[in-house]
Amino acid sequence: MSNLAAIEAVLAAVPDPEIPAVSVVDLGIVRQVTEEKVTITPTYSGCPATLFIEQSIREALDAAGFRQVAIETVLSPPWTTDWISDAGKSKLQAYGIAPPDLAKAATCPQCGSADTEEVSRFGSTPCKAQWRCKACLEPFDRFKCH
Repeated sequence: MSNLAAIEAVLAAVPDPEIPAVSVVDLGIVRQVTEEKVTITPTYSGCPATLFIEQSIREALDAAGFRQVAIETVLSPPWTTDWISDAGKSKLQAYGIAPPDLAKAATCPQCGSADTEEVSRFGSTPCKAQWRCKACLEPFDRFKCH
């Protein structure tokens, strides 16, 4: 296994601190990987988990023997939900969070119904909104599209 592949494997195992079912790679937070540097972009510029994510990546790289790999946080271009991988979207849904979709209604991650409504633009974190399923009456978070 090349160093680059080994670094990518390490990063794929670093969970998002707010949604541990997905990795920082699944969410598209990891933007670029070289043998010298890992470039990350938080889900939004004021994300309170940014420092923790950076520290988690640093610890994982150090533990795997990649202490020389730098970590750079960049804010431009800003993160977009388009960067979430298909595997990440599936993991979000399995975890109970509706993945982002440009459709007006979200699909309920509990029962699969499209008969849903946004309850509040503010969810459990600033990057999510609170939704409710009218079919099963369960509340759920949905990633805001941006």
